[in-house]
Amino acid sequence: MAQTSKNIAIIGSGLVGSLLAIYLRKKGHSVTVFDRRPDIRTIKFSGRSINLAMSNRGWTALRKVGLEDPIKQIAIPLDKRAMHVNDKPVYYQKYGKEGEAIWSISRGILNKRMIDLAEEAGTVFKFDEKVWDVDLPGAKIFTGETEKSEWKEYQFDIIFGCDGAFSRVRHKMQRRSRFNYSQNFIDVGYKELTIPANADGSHKLDANSFHIWPRGEFMLIAMPNIDGSFTCTLFLPFEGKVSFESIKTEEEAKDFFKEYFPNVRMEIEDLTKDFFNHPTSAMVTMKCYPWTYWNKVALVGDSAHAIVPFYGQGMNAGFEDIFVLDQLMDKHGDDWDIIFDEYQKLRKPNADAIAELSYRNFVEMSSKTADPKFLLQKKIEKHFASNHPDKWVPVYSRVTFSDKPYADALAIGDQQEAIMQQVMQLPNIEDKWDSKEVEEMILGLLDDLI
Repeated sequence: MAQTSKNIAIIGSGLVGSLLAIYLRKKGHSVTVFDRRPDIRTIKFSGRSINLAMSNRGWTALRKVGLEDPIKQIAIPLDKRAMHVNDKPVYYQKYGKEGEAIWSISRGILNKRMIDLAEEAGTVFKFDEKVWDVDLPGAKIFTGETEKSEWKEYQFDIIFGCDGAFSRVRHKMQRRSRFNYSQNFIDVGYKELTIPANADGSHKLDANSFHIWPRGEFMLIAMPNIDGSFTCTLFLPFEGKVSFESIKTEEEAKDFFKEYFPNVRMEIEDLTKDFFNHPTSAMVTMKCYPWTYWNKVALVGDSAHAIVPFYGQGMNAGFEDIFVLDQLMDKHGDDWDIIFDEYQKLRKPNADAIAELSYRNFVEMSSKTADPKFLLQKKIEKHFASNHPDKWVPVYSRVTFSDKPYADALAIGDQQEAIMQQVMQLPNIEDKWDSKEVEEMILGLLDDLI
């Protein structure tokens, strides 16, 4: 169903705001994007990023507007985890079936490319323009140099808040009656480091792996870039015996890496300089509802549902928001009341589900991936799934290599975990993990669910 052209504002020029602008331009709308920050294309990207892991949901949204192939040119497929456990050889865990992979992309490079593409589609960008207030019923925004300076007023038909976990648009919505809001910071922060390319431009580690150094309460990860480097992210508690707080000098930083990451410490460029110069950033889960105000304002992406990054789904979930919005625009035409109402009702349960899954995956990545019992459980699951693909799809595959709802992945994953807990209690499970007995037990427990 065709739509009448609207004058639409998007607050936030990040990945979600830029892709939403492209979608709306293709629908024939006039789109202006505001961002309080400078144009990212004109500045050096700061050390505050975790490389993105584009997966099925993200590609689906990009494919709809013809961007899958151009974006794949700046991405690297990763088909496995590379686990670095001290005193053991590196071992690999395949993510999914043959041909299934997540794709590593530099956030800065992708964001610049998306802004370029949105501009080419006819979007107007207003950088260095701070939005201080939003008139929700009037769909007006007010910008200015400071909160106390003279403001400029803009009138729009619709406003989309794509301005992240600490959204100015959502802040205004929070002041309305019956608006539910919560935020929860985890006690772990992160810091970005870099492994440079070899002199010939090649990668120093396997270029098609997501590298993890699990150390219980903390971990290091590394994801490849197309220039041969790796973006590393150190996840570490803020306080405690081994924490950001406890590492105060360059010598302490060197000793920390020497003890816990000996096979990579020499590879990390400017280790101590980056450790102290790059910011230590926090991670938050943010939930709210409703996501819309009348037919005037809607929140999309992190402004509606910020999550911790341990499933690599923050961007993918935001892109899926846009894909669902687009389907609803096709279905309902100019009825923005119904579009917005259905959008939030469809997306809210799935946003809550991926928030829960993302937190659980932090526990799995940092501590369980080095646990022999956990690894055996995963081996049993993979063996059973390969023999019965119609009966068992691992939760990771449901999230990463599927477009099925996150809420389904969470619910089915909980059922599968309950089954596996019973299987792992079998005597001598280590010796008969691939036996007919185990297979028949899982089949029986699955039948009990029906």
